[in-house]
Amino acid sequence: MINLKKILAAICVSLIAIAAYINSLPTPQGAMILEYHTITDTPDEDAEKYSIPIKEFREQLQYLKANGYETISMRDFVLAKKGKQVLPSKPIILTFDDGYEDNYTTLLPMLEEFGMKATVYMITNNIGKKGYLTIEQLKDMERRGVEIGSHTANHIPLTELSPEKQTEEIKLSKLGLEWKGLKTIYTFSYPNGAYDGNLPNILKENEYLTAVTGEPGINDFNANPYLLHRTHIVKPTFGLLEFRYRLLKSEIYAKLGMYKHKEK
Repeated sequence: MINLKKILAAICVSLIAIAAYINSLPTPQGAMILEYHTITDTPDEDAEKYSIPIKEFREQLQYLKANGYETISMRDFVLAKKGKQVLPSKPIILTFDDGYEDNYTTLLPMLEEFGMKATVYMITNNIGKKGYLTIEQLKDMERRGVEIGSHTANHIPLTELSPEKQTEEIKLSKLGLEWKGLKTIYTFSYPNGAYDGNLPNILKENEYLTAVTGEPGINDFNANPYLLHRTHIVKPTFGLLEFRYRLLKSEIYAKLGMYKHKEK
């Protein structure tokens, strides 16, 4: 007869041992990148699962500040990697995909209130469409310290395209942003986090310096700059506890060396 109590006890002992082992591993040094989309209490239906309510986002910023995290930009990370500046002790990068209008109306004032930086990855052909940032808003955000990056021209998962079409999406999105008067675009976000072996070389050829995936972890200076880890922050069910869990998850992934892409 199966002794359920003994089985449960064995499972508990195993879990405690695993947790103790993970906790004993050194905490990786480097920058954590957080992935957001829209900050609003009234999201569109297609953005519902990606939206963070304003009150909960404020709590997340308060948590980061209270726990010693300091926001940097993707450019800061590159400069530190080249030895041209020093990262803070707990660097974190806030990134926002797609370029929703609330990134200007809601996010920007909150960043300024907390003295924080962010990077917004814009879908170039969505500029000025209903619910998305205008070029004037993008320029004002840039003047006020927000870094602008590319999220392709049309937000098509690049793994679904030929190498020629991949190059077109990557190149045209960068040129489109720069031709509209924004600063040189150096950083890129893969739509849906989808990438293949062609893309790092295509990005390098088009003078990008970094690109972010959807794989959790922490980025040190040995990481492949075109396959940087990023922690996806979704609409929370359990409030701040869930946010803290996602930060911890990335730390555990980094400790265990999961999704590790070293620079070639």
